[in-house]
Amino acid sequence: MSYSKWFEQHKIKHKKIVDKLLSENYTKEQIVDYFLYENMQQNEIDFCPLYAKNKKCHDIDELNCYLCACPNFRFDDNGIKQIDGKTQYSFCNIDSKYGRQGIYSEKIHQDCSGCNIPHGRFFVLKNFDLDWEKIMSKCKVCNS
Repeated sequence: MSYSKWFEQHKIKHKKIVDKLLSENYTKEQIVDYFLYENMQQNEIDFCPLYAKNKKCHDIDELNCYLCACPNFRFDDNGIKQIDGKTQYSFCNIDSKYGRQGIYSEKIHQDCSGCNIPHGRFFVLKNFDLDWEKIMSKCKVCNS
C-alpha cells in the first residue's frame, strides 16, 4: 500500500473515532486518553491491524495512538531522490537519532520503529488538533 493511500484511509478512521467522542462531549484530554493503546485495542479493534495480534508498534508503556504516524515523517510515493542508484521514498524531517534509513532492495524508507516521539501524551497534546490530517499536513512532499 502506498503512503498516500494509507494516509487517506487512516484519516477517515481517525475522524470517525474523534467525531464519536465529540458527540459524547469528550474534552481534548479525554480524547487523547481514549487513544491509549490498551483502550483502542479493546474498543477500536479495526483502527490498527496490530491490535488483533496483541502487538504494539513501539514497546513503550502508555503508548498513545492518536497520531499513529509522526508529523515529522516525510514521504513521496514517486520518490524523493536517488541515493547510490536507489530511490528514497521517505525520511525524518528532524533526523531523529532514534530513526534510521532502511534499504530494501532498490528502495530506501524511513524506519521509525526505534522512535517513540509521537506516541507520548505530552507530544500529542502539544501537537493536538481534532483534524489528524491538519497535524500531518507537511508529511507529503511532492517533487513533481
